[in-house]
Amino acid sequence: MTGFLKKSGFLAIAALLSVISPVSGFAVGTTAGTDISNTASVNYELAGTPVTQQSNTVVITVAETLDVAVVLQSPQRTVSGGDTNVGLLFTVTNTGNGNEVFVLSVDNTDPADDFDPLAATPSIYFDTDGSGDLSVGDQPYTPGTNDPLLAPDASVAIIVLNDIPTGLNNGDVGRSALVAASATGTGAPGTLFAGQGDNGVDAVTGTTTALQQASGEYIVSDVTLNALKASTVIDPFGGNSPVPGATIRYTITVSVTGTGTAAAAVFNDAIPANTNYTDNSLSLNAAALSDQVDGDAGELDTSGAVPAVIVRLGDLTEADGDQIIIFEVVID
Repeated sequence: MTGFLKKSGFLAIAALLSVISPVSGFAVGTTAGTDISNTASVNYELAGTPVTQQSNTVVITVAETLDVAVVLQSPQRTVSGGDTNVGLLFTVTNTGNGNEVFVLSVDNTDPADDFDPLAATPSIYFDTDGSGDLSVGDQPYTPGTNDPLLAPDASVAIIVLNDIPTGLNNGDVGRSALVAASATGTGAPGTLFAGQGDNGVDAVTGTTTALQQASGEYIVSDVTLNALKASTVIDPFGGNSPVPGATIRYTITVSVTGTGTAAAAVFNDAIPANTNYTDNSLSLNAAALSDQVDGDAGELDTSGAVPAVIVRLGDLTEADGDQIIIFEVVID
């Protein structure tokens, strides 16, 4: 398709503007379509009179470089066989120097993983609300209908959804890749698409070949560790108003579900801003823990910018039951 049709055919994607944002430091060089003009001059004297002779003006129009970056934003996702619509978050950034349309796809056929995730229907969504996961209002992607049109340095957040097959083993890893390709074309660096760039300039593939992908991972686990936090306020007057000087007692219940073992579990809770930890208020399953690093499981870690309560829970299984952690802070 021509450069004009490539750009104008996607003006309907204005609804995506809320999820497209600039990212500094990616785009390469001068904007496509910029004219670089140069005129030389020669100075001399004719019968004692200064004369200046100008050359013709040479104008070169900067071509469009086609480049793209795809970056995974999600950590490895823990799943169980049969899970559905498990999302991975990516960003796609136009690292070229012109406005460019990108076609998206999912590739779940990594030969080095243990299983292939099953692309959901639809499998690609725009993270319209910026939540990082699928939510109401996120717009599904339809190739050829709402392919993202990105200005230089602009990026768009993309969620890839997959279902997890059954019959997997604990620890199996499956990979899913988001692929982004320039709608103008792809190819080895330097591939020319004459007249197909912005405003009819030439387009040339850059170092990324105008085709990039990034992969996220799912790992099968037959154990899930959950933490539920509750709070109680005790004010200096015997009530429960959260006024300065009141104590907040936090109770955290850590539990395990599934048939496996959550190995080397460590509880970490930063002390909230505008509060101070109450010395020696930490306990695990009603047994007091000291604030120092010693032989028990807990401590108040003051090595970082924000103090944090640490409790080393060790290897946990469902049979261990609930682990109850309590500590207190005072409102400044």
